[in-house]
Amino acid sequence: MEITTVKTQAFADQRPGTSGLRKKVKVFQQAHYLENFVQAVFDAIPDRAGKTLVLGGDGRYHNREAIQTIIKMAVANDWGELLIGRKGLFSTPAVSHVIRHYRARGGLILSASHNPAGPEHDFGIKFNGENGGPASESLTEQIWAGSKVISSYRIAQIEDIDLDREQELQLGSTRIRVIDPVRDYADLMEKIFDFPALSRLLQGSFRMRFDALHAITGPYAREILEQRLGAPTGTVQNAIPLPDFGGGHPDPNLVYAKPLADLMFSEQSPDFGAASDGDGDRNMILGRGIFVTPSDSLAVLTAQARCIPAYGNGLHGVARSMPTSQAADVVAEALGIEHFETPTGWKFFGNLLDAGRITFCGEESFGTGSDHVREKDGLWAVLAWLSVLAHSGQSVREILDAHWQRFGRHYYTRHDYEELPSEAAEKMLEGLRSQLPVLPGQQLAGREIHAADDFSYTDPIDGSVSEHQGLRILFADGARLIFRLSGTGTAGATLRIYHEAYETNCEQLHRDPQRYLAPLITLGKDLTRLESLSGRKAPTVIT
Repeated sequence: MEITTVKTQAFADQRPGTSGLRKKVKVFQQAHYLENFVQAVFDAIPDRAGKTLVLGGDGRYHNREAIQTIIKMAVANDWGELLIGRKGLFSTPAVSHVIRHYRARGGLILSASHNPAGPEHDFGIKFNGENGGPASESLTEQIWAGSKVISSYRIAQIEDIDLDREQELQLGSTRIRVIDPVRDYADLMEKIFDFPALSRLLQGSFRMRFDALHAITGPYAREILEQRLGAPTGTVQNAIPLPDFGGGHPDPNLVYAKPLADLMFSEQSPDFGAASDGDGDRNMILGRGIFVTPSDSLAVLTAQARCIPAYGNGLHGVARSMPTSQAADVVAEALGIEHFETPTGWKFFGNLLDAGRITFCGEESFGTGSDHVREKDGLWAVLAWLSVLAHSGQSVREILDAHWQRFGRHYYTRHDYEELPSEAAEKMLEGLRSQLPVLPGQQLAGREIHAADDFSYTDPIDGSVSEHQGLRILFADGARLIFRLSGTGTAGATLRIYHEAYETNCEQLHRDPQRYLAPLITLGKDLTRLESLSGRKAPTVIT
């Protein structure tokens, strides 16, 4: 077997974002582009020799070709074992579990998450460490630094591997195992949840619909919901992962999962609806005629956690990303457990999870999870909600109503302005940032501003500091306005404006969030001069 050292030149655009490196497929198809980044990752892991690497992705376009390249490079870079999902498939939470279960050194996940797929769309790659979570900021910086000075990479001259069947083979000093990507994850879910109780629910009169959006979660949902739990065949829709996700946008929200939303708000609605995203780490939860915001979902699951066997003794604590509503904080305080506010990015939960300070965590961007893995987990959230429904005997609407009556309601909405010119988006935030010192004490949108800042986070475990994580306007009555540029897109810039207000009056708990928050929505646009600088009058997506 010949190992070749290939001379290359560095690319200037390989800085990983919050979830690895994401670019258009055509960028990754450039000669040496993928190879450079993979070598930079390997070089940042000097103890890789003889260790295990997990490899797989969400099945999007260019997934198989990239995996074959990475296999050849892993063999040339002294990895001791590769665990590869059959057909090159692995959901992101499943990779996290497999890393932890097999004590691997890490894993490479090929996905651009909720972004569209196909020859003209997006591809991505990220490294998860030995705890199963996204690479730390320090490792990410090492990878970025290496990518800027790389001059060569190593690759084995071997034939492509058959990924369509489970097998084991030896190539030089590297053992390669193609494994079932679903089994280990499904076994873990069976240990966490009361499967007999869930089976009784799903095999009775209760009906649900899960939309996999032709992305990675389809095989996992079919195995768990239809095979192991006995839900009727057809409960899982769009279950076959396709390279272009069937031409859809695999983002589980009310805009991109519209057929499911339309069904759940129709006279033919089942009792429960759910969807997941491209790589399986996000979730959307709906009941008959009602949408559960991700912020409320985290709060409800925190309040109801003891009905799930794995959390029967209670939770250590709960964490949320800064833009996520404060609903989970109120629950945590009532339960007497710790709660934390972190920057956006699942990696910030990792230290808290590893230290045993939290059990549940979540982000408003449709991500919820627990300490069973180190990623957000769409199917876990669905099974957690089914557990609450089975335990309570109530509908989704009844559960939310009871929760708001007890804890109050955090009215919440996020407005996304996608694919803005980057210069205009930066100008909006810089203009707002310059106003922050003079905003406290002002009366705006009928509320007094208590504080305004650029969010900074000091990790309570390792003391690391993360600055410039989003602009916050905090009102004296607990309302908030948050402004961020998203780091998950590949074209232009996405400005996200988050609006939140807390209500405890029992007669005001069932208002339309868009109307209830209208003064804050208008203020957010005015403060950023959004319409004049971008020409946009309405957001691309409202959640």
